[in-house]
Amino acid sequence: MNRFKILVYIIYIFPITNNSLTSATWNQWRGPNRDGIIPTSQPWPKSISKDTLKLQWERPLDKGYSSPIVSDEMVFTVETVEAKNEVVRAFDRQSGKQIWKTTWVGALKVPFFARKNGSWVRSTPAYDGTHLYVGGIRDVLVCMDAKTGEITWELDFVKKFGSKLPSFGFVCSPLIDGKDLYIQAGGGLAKLDKQSGKVLWRGLNDGGGMWGSAFSSPVIRELNGVRQLIVQSREKLMGVNMMTGETLWEKKVKAFRGMNILTPTTYGNSIFTSVYGGRSTLFDIRKSGKGFEAKALWDNGQQGYMSSPVLIGDHAYHHLRKKRFVCMDLKDGEIEWTSERTFGEYWSMISNGERILALDEKGILFHINPSPKKFKLLEERKLTDHESWAHLGMDGKQVFIRHLNGIQCYTWE
Repeated sequence: MNRFKILVYIIYIFPITNNSLTSATWNQWRGPNRDGIIPTSQPWPKSISKDTLKLQWERPLDKGYSSPIVSDEMVFTVETVEAKNEVVRAFDRQSGKQIWKTTWVGALKVPFFARKNGSWVRSTPAYDGTHLYVGGIRDVLVCMDAKTGEITWELDFVKKFGSKLPSFGFVCSPLIDGKDLYIQAGGGLAKLDKQSGKVLWRGLNDGGGMWGSAFSSPVIRELNGVRQLIVQSREKLMGVNMMTGETLWEKKVKAFRGMNILTPTTYGNSIFTSVYGGRSTLFDIRKSGKGFEAKALWDNGQQGYMSSPVLIGDHAYHHLRKKRFVCMDLKDGEIEWTSERTFGEYWSMISNGERILALDEKGILFHINPSPKKFKLLEERKLTDHESWAHLGMDGKQVFIRHLNGIQCYTWE
């Protein structure tokens, strides 16, 4: 740990139970299943009005794009301080009181054309019930004790593999699967032992730099009876054997400047993706001989950007590059409707299958009734005057908003 200057402040400590994931905590990028969906059995606000959805607490923070991560008792955030240090904080969920803070040296400047909103930490951490796994912008993965904030291990991908420092920083969010962890960093894809940080295999090497290092984050899904890692790099969509790192199938996905940003979304044995400067496509993953092949079932001219869709039934609800919200029939790619109104550049969305909460980067929260017949906006409310590029977090009767100058916790009765 000599690379790091670590300052750990323990304000108070309380026990974390061994069954800390018994509730559907918001423990990783886009939630428990990395798809923005929570069970219909989970609480959902009847309204987002000031009378119903109330600010429980708010704390100031420095800049960051990382989404809040929630355990049974805490919420974790990451920030970039004074363009020099990266800071991870843990707050008590109910009071907002800071429990611990850990700091290390880590910052970089992204290319000028991507610097509009700043060069802040990007990757969203993952939490497994005992440890927090945090991606630092300089291609460093840090494992820390979630109870105390003390660092257990760190892996510097640039030092380990001699890869180029990624021009846009560490963007991919870690994915935990049992005792393993998967990450797109160091200009490639790696599987790690999550307890030690040991690299078990590494593949898809593209060297990093300007055209390496994925913007997307992987998911694990079963396609045609085979559980596999679904990975989107800057140029390709792939299925990967989780034991060996072998590519099971792949398909080129053309995007402007390699901006394949959204998280791959599965629909049955098919995968939906949509890219900046490209198209929206549904790829059918089918068995072929002893392996697999990917075949486009349909594509249309709709362009995604940074927002990942939510899938409800046979429809994808998606915020597009043109700043409009659409409902897309996944069976044939037909557009059921397009909102007449334009919104911001980015939405993060959570759904219970019956309603959608969508946070615009302008700090506006939308409450939507997902219907394939027409766009039904139930309510909207401005929650903050600060921009918010981080994904919403939600657990129990709490909603967490990470804007560029702090974190808010809202609750409802």
